[in-house]
Amino acid sequence: MNSNSKRTALVTGASSGIGKASAEVLARAGFTVFGTSRKPSGNSAGQVSMLACDVTNEASVASLVSTVLANTGRIDILVNNAGLGMFGGAEESSVAQVQSLFDVNLFGVMRMTNAVLPSMRRQGEGRIINISSALGFVPAPYSAHYAASKYALEGYSESLDHEIRGFNIRVSLIEPGTVQGSFDHSSLEPDSMMTEYDAGRAWVHGFYEKSKLTADTPEDVADAVLRAATARHQRQRYTVGKVAWQVSLLRRLMPASMFDKALRQQFRMPG
Repeated sequence: MNSNSKRTALVTGASSGIGKASAEVLARAGFTVFGTSRKPSGNSAGQVSMLACDVTNEASVASLVSTVLANTGRIDILVNNAGLGMFGGAEESSVAQVQSLFDVNLFGVMRMTNAVLPSMRRQGEGRIINISSALGFVPAPYSAHYAASKYALEGYSESLDHEIRGFNIRVSLIEPGTVQGSFDHSSLEPDSMMTEYDAGRAWVHGFYEKSKLTADTPEDVADAVLRAATARHQRQRYTVGKVAWQVSLLRRLMPASMFDKALRQQFRMPG
């Protein structure tokens, strides 16, 4: 019998992209997998049971977790993947819009985590896997608010991992670089665009579009999710892809002024 056959995984934002790939790789590994989207359309090819959930709504999250526990009696793996992108000048987004971004990328993770932790403590084990980003350790121009949401997620996750490790529950971060298809249908445009930032915003959008040609795939990220879910000794961070690894290494080893200069040159920033 597969060692994962009696274990349950719950993946948010599983209708496409990283979430879908992660749910399906976990199902192939033998987990009983539940995926979520705001409007589920049925089961995926990987035998993933899709359920409705809005991670910004406490009642929706509570209903989801109750449904999964009623079906399986346990949740062993939580993959917090549901998220939004937002790219533009920091000055171009209202506080209300940034709050809506954080409501998904950070507070949605907190709602889901708080909902599953009681059952994980009762069963004496569990793993929480949060999908972060290379922008969670290296912010780039025109990504201030998205990077801020991922920086906050990183701090929350690392602190939480210390707090719940004594219950045999671990928290890991998955840190991909550019991923094919990311945010194709889930990225917010600034709600107060300014002509002063038109040229810079357009260049950065073009840069990310070109980078998708050589970007990592959702399956690459899903492989890291599977490692975090099944490794005997789980790590706090799994950096995914050659570019993310290089940037992480350079950030740690290069003098700050040199790294800052290199980043500005990469994004063709003046000055």
